[in-house]
Amino acid sequence: MEIRRIDLTQPPGPRMSRAVIHGDRVFLAGLTATDTAQDIKGQTKQILDKIDSYLAQAGTSKSNLLAANLWIKDMALFADMNSVWNAWVDPENPPARACVKAEMARPEVLVEIMVTAAK
Repeated sequence: MEIRRIDLTQPPGPRMSRAVIHGDRVFLAGLTATDTAQDIKGQTKQILDKIDSYLAQAGTSKSNLLAANLWIKDMALFADMNSVWNAWVDPENPPARACVKAEMARPEVLVEIMVTAAK
């Protein structure tokens, strides 16, 4: 079965694909905000916009999300992050989801999101 990769990163950063399509599944890497000077709401919105873009490139959408993993720097930020998520997610087709507090790779990163979707 063919494997299609979207947005392969180049050195000096980590070598990975931002999205991988295999059969009828789309796997997105853990995504973070580009502008980490923004607050948790701004960072979450940026990430969800990236997810929308990668899913569209893969031929699917957030309505086909299967699973979502969210890592958040501080659970005190959970309600603000979740308000942006709730406004974005398809209420008729929400994915299975986990959200945990985690030490982030860089201190300015407040949230990271990784999803899997069907095509």
